[in-house]
Amino acid sequence: MRSFLLALACACMFSFVKAQGSFASPVSGAAVAAKDILTVAKGMVDAAARPATAWNGPRNGPRAQPGKRIAVVAENLHNGGILGVIDGVLEAARVIGWNVRIFDARGTADLRLNVLSDALTSRPDGLIIAGGDAHALLPALLPFAEQHIPIVGWHVAAQAGPVSGTPVSMNVSSDPREVARATALAAIAQSDGRAGVVIFTDSSFRIAQDKADAMAAVVRACSDCTLLEVRDVAISRCQELMPGTTRALLARYGRRWTYALAVNDIYFDYTAPVLTQVGLPTAAMSMLSAGDGSESAFMRIRTGTFQTGTVAEPLHLHGWQLIDELNRLFAGEDVTGYVSPAHLVTADNIAGYGGDRLLYDPANGYRDIYRRIWQRP
Repeated sequence: MRSFLLALACACMFSFVKAQGSFASPVSGAAVAAKDILTVAKGMVDAAARPATAWNGPRNGPRAQPGKRIAVVAENLHNGGILGVIDGVLEAARVIGWNVRIFDARGTADLRLNVLSDALTSRPDGLIIAGGDAHALLPALLPFAEQHIPIVGWHVAAQAGPVSGTPVSMNVSSDPREVARATALAAIAQSDGRAGVVIFTDSSFRIAQDKADAMAAVVRACSDCTLLEVRDVAISRCQELMPGTTRALLARYGRRWTYALAVNDIYFDYTAPVLTQVGLPTAAMSMLSAGDGSESAFMRIRTGTFQTGTVAEPLHLHGWQLIDELNRLFAGEDVTGYVSPAHLVTADNIAGYGGDRLLYDPANGYRDIYRRIWQRP
């Protein structure tokens, strides 16, 4: 139901698009009036803030395939989203009775291919890629396919589902564009349609660039909002680059910069300390992330330290789903293609559904359902 409301809100907003492909008012040809998009934004944000309490994923499938060895190749274990997913993978693997070995690429291009080679040498029955880009990794994935080793991934492509042109049978994710639009609309709603926005992305990942493009389109649609800049900063170099980038943007835009949007919470791990160091009042800057709902993001939202929202994904659930998708492939069945709905976490709703543990963990019974599918106690 919530996904339907999100889609309906987006449809209302995007009905302003003219043939030229830009957002336009049906009367004047200008950007959408602030009052119109603000109404849409507030409705969509309200919908996104309601957690999914009813399970809308699979309920049937093959029983647990015994004794499997799984290699997990993580893009960067410093990324809170990836850590959350791996926690879910490990939890689910214990239930289903599989062994898991983790390899960390540390966000380094050369190391990605090396650790995939190491993972192959470990002779796994299945491979999980956590982060990265399936197409960029294709040369290192083909040897797995040649040995008929099934592959699933998390956030390895722009959309959830099978990744065409690669041997990745399932990319587990919420809808990235839905996540991005909810983030940008939250900024519009919080600012009463007057946000001055800088967007942070990493163009080396298709999913990140698609999120940034979707956020930028929403901000441009708001007549009284200003898209100041889309800044390309490599996620793997956030610790190195974001402090200087933040100071440079503050110097360039001053009070005009009121909202920071990012494709991942990790950007704000290194932005918030700078904002504190320069003495910026917390009310002067609001940070919202289009993923993934890291522990540090939850802490900033709980303490009111600049970050006012994150469109948190159910990271542990995604870990369980990765194990279930592999189990289906081992059993010779198709993947489910399940896409979990987006969920906006703010100070108003952070106390529920895992927020006390600094994560979003929907109370929809997914663990018990997967146990029943696998016929595990």
